[in-house]
Amino acid sequence: MLEKMDLSKRMEKETYKEKITSLQAELGRLQRECKELKIPVMIAFEGFDAAGKGLQIGELLQALDPRGFEVHAVKQETEEEKMYPFLWRFWTKIPEKGRIAIYDTSWYRRVLVERFEKKMSEKQLAEAFSSICSFEQQLTDDGMVLVKLFLCIDQKEQKKRLKKLLKNKETAWRVTEADWKRNKDFSKYRAINEEMLKKTDTDYAPWMLIEATDRRFATVKIYTAVIQMMKRAVERAKAPEQSVKQKNAIAYDKDLQSSILSKADLSLSYTKEEYKEKLRKLQDKIEKLHGELYRRRIPVVLGFEGWDAGGKGGAIKRLTQKMDPRGYVVHPTASPNDIEKAHHYLWRFWQAMPKAGHVTIFDRTWYGRVMVERIEGFCSTEEWQRAYKEINDMENDLVNAGAIVIKFWLQIDKDEQERRFTERQQNPEKQWKITDEDWRNREKWDQYEEAVNEMLIRTSTPEAPWVVVEGNNKYYARIKVLETVVKAIEERLK
Repeated sequence: MLEKMDLSKRMEKETYKEKITSLQAELGRLQRECKELKIPVMIAFEGFDAAGKGLQIGELLQALDPRGFEVHAVKQETEEEKMYPFLWRFWTKIPEKGRIAIYDTSWYRRVLVERFEKKMSEKQLAEAFSSICSFEQQLTDDGMVLVKLFLCIDQKEQKKRLKKLLKNKETAWRVTEADWKRNKDFSKYRAINEEMLKKTDTDYAPWMLIEATDRRFATVKIYTAVIQMMKRAVERAKAPEQSVKQKNAIAYDKDLQSSILSKADLSLSYTKEEYKEKLRKLQDKIEKLHGELYRRRIPVVLGFEGWDAGGKGGAIKRLTQKMDPRGYVVHPTASPNDIEKAHHYLWRFWQAMPKAGHVTIFDRTWYGRVMVERIEGFCSTEEWQRAYKEINDMENDLVNAGAIVIKFWLQIDKDEQERRFTERQQNPEKQWKITDEDWRNREKWDQYEEAVNEMLIRTSTPEAPWVVVEGNNKYYARIKVLETVVKAIEERLK
């Protein structure tokens, strides 16, 4: 891709002036339309050192309302950022709907600079490419306009520009030893970029190659590329297809569907005495293991789902009772607020992921997408069907970053749920736990059961398993949760 680029392209000053005025007006108009239509935009600037990324970002901003964009200068990871999966710092910086985010270098630093500096293995490189493609597809599937610009110059031009920067006291600080090393090994670094472009040039997030030797030519081409992508998004938003294209799905009769929940033995139980003895021993283990997790910098992500009144809160309380409160967070997931609705549905969960050595426990999780949102019609069929892969990809990113990931489904039967509902209603201290919505959800039990069974089958992996917890007996459920967590941590520490 890079070898065939004509880097001698130029644009005369008069031609540039003639074109740029109309392009700036068009881009400003599109920014306003995207804001009105709630279309988010991400523009990533990549390319060779001294190719003019900063300069071209400045040129692009001339046409934009500063109240509607944010620029992120992406440098080497901070110590804090290193304690998260590498895409965490980008997930937490995606724009809300209607706004624009511009990145001066981006998530591609991982597979370019760090690869060149031999800071990653071949396995890590393959994982990074997979994560990047998944990240971009998830965003664009959700309606993000993703513009990827690669600014290209040759080795001779780069060397000339680096020397020019060094001569000026105000710009000399921008030239580093790493820049000179990449210039010296230009062919090697170009090959790395070439491979990156081939592996990540997709129909949903294509690369725009910019000949950047001449500033005016590059500016016009960048404006044109950004306008083209934004215009397409506006046209799609204004004239949506009459029928939404859905993924192929086979509708089986209920008796032909695979059921994991029906296999749960809800008669399993412990006596109060057995429970107390096991609880004490397991909590003592958790207390010690929690400190070891921090020392070894191992993050843990635990997700709790289950029927209303299934015992999630009680299980979480016993799990955390002897853990150091400075090292864990329980994240209760409610309906998304307006800010969360303005982002990709996974954005709010990425915000809450633990850094290395810490534990995050989610009371309700991202699986709401394929349960509540699916059944209540809060998302389209296409959206919840593609969510299985999106969720698997996110959990795979967490595992690749070293996290222990376990998801618990607390299973009770319908009669036990009714008994617990009634008990809550009759107990003044527990009435706050029961709502009219809980009773309404019971009417859709069969729909939820079907959705849960499909969810368990499609998103349980060896690396991030689902554990069905037999919950009719609360003592048994709490012990099983503790035993599962202890076993997983002990196996990792070995």
